[in-house]
Amino acid sequence: MAIGILEVNLVNGKGFRGKDILGKIDPYVLIQYKGQEQKSSVAKNASESPVWNEKFKFQAEYPGSGGDYKIILKVMDKDTFSADDFIGQATIYIKDLLAFGVENGKSEIWPQKYSVVGANLKYNGEIKVGVSFTLEGH
Repeated sequence: MAIGILEVNLVNGKGFRGKDILGKIDPYVLIQYKGQEQKSSVAKNASESPVWNEKFKFQAEYPGSGGDYKIILKVMDKDTFSADDFIGQATIYIKDLLAFGVENGKSEIWPQKYSVVGANLKYNGEIKVGVSFTLEGH
């Protein structure tokens, strides 16, 4: 089993539809990988086109326990006086990225757009994300 660092580069979002009465949303992203979770900053009044340009690091093992090699990005709308609203989520499958990184020391998926799907399973915008994996000791 190899251990390394998985880095998620959260770039921006586009086309998010919120539930706010005024139509404005304050989106943030919960990034989950195998029981680990990190949260982006809240893009205040960004509405449909938030920009984050933030990087998040996770420990990754390959091959590891369980075969669920995916990053889940949950887009949320920050609300002050009520529970935050779920806008939608995107999933990035990274098994091949990890396998290639273990073999070569490093691998990368350049930032690209992923569809955000709402609870109703309909398109609810897109999110631009890049992912890299670096084998420990490289």
